[in-house]
Order: sequence, then C-alpha cells, then structure tokens
Amino acid sequence: MIDRQSLKKYAWLSIGAAITTITLKGIAYALTGSVGLLSDAIESVVNLVGAAMALGMLTVAAHPPDDEHHWGHDKAEYFSSGVEGSLIVAAAISIAVASVSRLLHPQPIEKVGLGLLVSALASVVNLVVARVLFDVGKRFDSITLEADARHLMTDVWTSVGVIGGVGLVVLTGWTRLDPIVALLVAANIVYTGGRLVQRSVQGLLDAALPVVESEAIERILASYRTQGLEFHAVRSRQAAARRFVTMHVLVPGEWTVHRGHELLERIEHEIRGCVPNCTVLTHLEPVEDPTSFDDIELDRKPRP
Repeated sequence: MIDRQSLKKYAWLSIGAAITTITLKGIAYALTGSVGLLSDAIESVVNLVGAAMALGMLTVAAHPPDDEHHWGHDKAEYFSSGVEGSLIVAAAISIAVASVSRLLHPQPIEKVGLGLLVSALASVVNLVVARVLFDVGKRFDSITLEADARHLMTDVWTSVGVIGGVGLVVLTGWTRLDPIVALLVAANIVYTGGRLVQRSVQGLLDAALPVVESEAIERILASYRTQGLEFHAVRSRQAAARRFVTMHVLVPGEWTVHRGHELLERIEHEIRGCVPNCTVLTHLEPVEDPTSFDDIELDRKPRP
C-alpha cells in the first residue's frame, strides 16, 4: 500500500498551475475583451477551487483507520471528485450566461495576437500538469488526481476551441462567433462535470470492482471449483484505491479447521496478488449443511 500522504504534492502542483493559468488567461481577456477567453479564465478559477478541494480530501484519505472509521478514510476522495464535477457544471452555467449576453450585444475583439499567445501559454501549462496528474492518478489509483487531470484536460481543449473561435472572428469579421464558441465550450464542460459526478456517486454507492478485476477473481475461484470446492455470496466494492472482496467458501464438513484455514489463506493470497490494495474477507462453511445456503443474500433470512 502506498503512502497516500505523498500524493498531496501533486495537488499543490495543480494549485500552482491554476494560479498561473488564471493570471495568464485574465491578461488575455483584458487584452482582447473576448467572452470566449473570459469563459476560459472562469474555468481556471474552478480549477483552483477543485485543486484546493483535492488537497484537502487527499489529506483526509491519507489518515489511517481509527476507532470511528474502521475501514479507513479512502472514500474522502469521492467527495473531492464529486465537488469538482459540480463546480465544473457551475462554471459552465456562468460561461453560458456571459455568452448569451455577448451574443445579443456583440463587441469587437482587440489585440487578438497577443491575447491568443498568452492564452496558448496557459494551455501548455495545463497540458503538462494534466499529463503528470493523470499518470500519477492511474499509477496510484487516485480518483482525486485523475479527476483533477481530466478537468485540466477539459480546460486545454476549451482553450483550443476558444483560440480557434477567436481566430475565426478575426478572419470572418463575424463577432457573434466568439460567444457561440463559448456556448459550445460550456456544453462540453457540462458533459465532463456530469461524468465526474456520476463516477463519484458510483463510488459512494459501493459499486463493484471493474470488470477486469472481477474477471481475474473469478478465474481464481474457477480453478478451485475444479477441485470440488464451491463459493457463494461473492461481493466486491471499491473505496478509491482500496478494494474489498468478501465471499463464503464451501468445503467438505469433514475437513479440519486447520485445513480450511490454510485453504482460505491461499485463496486470499492469490486474490491480493492479482487485485492491488485489496482486503479479502472469507467465511468457511460446510457444503453439506443446508444452513450454509441461508446467507447467500445480503440480508440473511431469520431462522424460524
């Protein structure tokens, strides 16, 4: 298990990138007066809030289990990605409001070349930091850093669209292209924010492990079924980087406790070997006893 505290330095990197891009994009907007560039700057403000939230939740998630949280604090990361997704949607709404106003009352864009150059520089900063966060998030299974990386990449593509839109305004002279591009940007941001919120909700609702990991577990169990063993009530869930797998293992009732314990230890070891950061809980039952099949469902039936 990795030291989650070490991930906080990447949240600080994201905060630094957000402050840098806010400054650069604010300068670009001040130079040009483009509502598209304004929308880009607003999203960078959201990036800063999201990065600060990420730092806070990574700090909480790094805390070890305690008397009040026996399973640890890993789920705190879902709050960060959920809040960041909601902030993205809120930013999109503010961009849309500003864009509609400019669509109804178009204004000329000034100092385009210098403004776009500054905005492009901000996009390069976001791109570099996003790639770093995405790689680290994937490597250490941090949904917080991955969400922050996806947010920054959305910002990069937003900037590309805005720069293209402003360029078209210059080429065509049609000033309404600027707010139209900003509205398209807002729609894309809503989509990204919605996906982040959805993924966070799934994590908080104890969604099962990804298909690849579930299939790996099933292959292990299948190898034991060929030896005459049975399994039921196999369940899994994920809390950010931490995985949990529980199951009932049915063996011949004549087995000794020692033999059954050795089997469970072997199964748990194999699952931990193919599923990273996994806590495996097993329950041994005699296959001949009918009551072994009374607890397959999540809520066990009460005995008469």
